[in-house]
Amino acid sequence: MMMRRPTRLLVRMALAAGLAAISPATGGSLRDGQASFSRGDYIRAARLLAPIARRGNPRAMTMLGYMYDNGFGVPQSYDAAVELYSGAAQRGDPIAQHLLGLMYDKGHGVDRDDVLAYKWLSLAAGAAPFREREPYLRIRNAVASKMSPNQIVEGQRLALGWRRS
Repeated sequence: MMMRRPTRLLVRMALAAGLAAISPATGGSLRDGQASFSRGDYIRAARLLAPIARRGNPRAMTMLGYMYDNGFGVPQSYDAAVELYSGAAQRGDPIAQHLLGLMYDKGHGVDRDDVLAYKWLSLAAGAAPFREREPYLRIRNAVASKMSPNQIVEGQRLALGWRRS
């Protein structure tokens, strides 16, 4: 029996409930959240990053998404990770674009989709600093190796037509 994926509304409700449960009584800065994450204090990092992510900060959204993706300080949830990565990717965060592309490549929290994986991985590679671009391109090209020429063209078209929201 195949389980149905939760609807977007249910994911948002669960994410909101999870963020509310970890939100601190007093606020912290993005820098404090990043420092906590770097020290491995993931529970504190989640508490500090959650309200910043709720306000739409793409860096906080990406970090919190990564925490949900891997179960660091929060319950592992691919659906919550995709929701956060998507918001940050739409705001132009290249790390979120890369991680969202990987989610589409693997089918974690979304239906597997090589064309969307290629789109997001292409955008991430294009936004990466020149010296860091090669690893992004290798991953994008690995996805392309599984695609037909028409799918690659469609992924390129989607990437070219993308506009930051």
